Amino acid sequence: MKKMLMATTAAALLATNAYADAHSKDVKLGVIFGYTGPIESLTGIMASSAELAMKEVTDSGMLMDGATVTPSRADTGCVDNALATSSAERLIAEGINGIVGAACSGVTGAILQNAALPNGMVMISPSATSPGLTSMEDDGLFFRTAPSDARQGEVMAEVLMEEGIKEVAVTYTNNDYGKGLADAFQQAYEAAGGTITISAAHEDGKADYSAEVGALASAGGDRLVVAGYVDQGGSGVVRAAIDSGAFDTFHFPDGMIAANLENNFGSELDGSTGQHPGTDSPGADKFTALVDGAFDTTSPFAPESYDAAALLMLAMQAAGSSDPQVYKDQVMSVANAPGEKIYPGELAKALQILKDGGEVDYEGATAVELIGPGESAGSYRQIKIEDGKITTVQYR
Repeated sequence: MKKMLMATTAAALLATNAYADAHSKDVKLGVIFGYTGPIESLTGIMASSAELAMKEVTDSGMLMDGATVTPSRADTGCVDNALATSSAERLIAEGINGIVGAACSGVTGAILQNAALPNGMVMISPSATSPGLTSMEDDGLFFRTAPSDARQGEVMAEVLMEEGIKEVAVTYTNNDYGKGLADAFQQAYEAAGGTITISAAHEDGKADYSAEVGALASAGGDRLVVAGYVDQGGSGVVRAAIDSGAFDTFHFPDGMIAANLENNFGSELDGSTGQHPGTDSPGADKFTALVDGAFDTTSPFAPESYDAAALLMLAMQAAGSSDPQVYKDQVMSVANAPGEKIYPGELAKALQILKDGGEVDYEGATAVELIGPGESAGSYRQIKIEDGKITTVQYR
């Protein structure tokens, strides 16, 4: 009798908790980025952008009949798989309903395999770009608003060939992001007729990169491609290359393009080039107006972070549930046509349309279109450094 009573009480408690969860007025979203480590100068802005979308939805009072959205930040160190996994597991145990993140590719894969998949948690990364994530088993739980580096490699090759740079040396940070991007670039650049004199990894966290630069200088090239991190070894390689006179112009992909690039080098980089995900779509201007100077909207992956958070919440509204196993099937539908186009600052409008049974096509800040296994088709902002400042050349 005692066992039966305990079982009945436990069942009733579970049912009560399930009902409470289903009717909770609080949605919690993990914002899991590398707040320490090699891209820490980017991630504060990324988090602020994601949280701006959450505030917009909370203020509207229209998500699932008045749910508030609370962000919970957690650190990955960008390259620390153990920290990233434990951070994600902690937030999942605390009851989050989705993850904006991670930021860096290697830890994103670690969180997906070790925490998200076992717990059925949806992740939308605004910046994990490794091509290897495309084919990773995800059970329909993983999406990204930044395009794969398979595409960035093609864009890099196009930019350099159009600049008349036919021979380059390449250095990349020794992880999933760096290796994946270097390989994608090499394939595209050589197919376009370019020559790579050397493609060599560098380790982050070193005080001296003279040996690495010596090998790069010996191989030669018209420009040095640095597929690294602006707050880590990438900048260390650039400093050693400039100080030794080995190279005077560089090409930078997304992990290197941030305010600290200007702060660290200024006009020493004049003539250097690069690209990062970005768009001049109507949503980009609306995003800038919405932010109203609160942070730099041209900082890499800031608009993608707003879009990642927005897609999570719109998918919940479309599904009528904050349960990841239920709303995961709505992410692609709210991101793509058909439906009314939705831009930054219009999340309340989108929530109302979905509540009324209509359809939305979320364009967001980055002209979102999800293809294949839930990743962005993507466009890029091409930059050049002039008078020590990062300037926009065009969008691709």
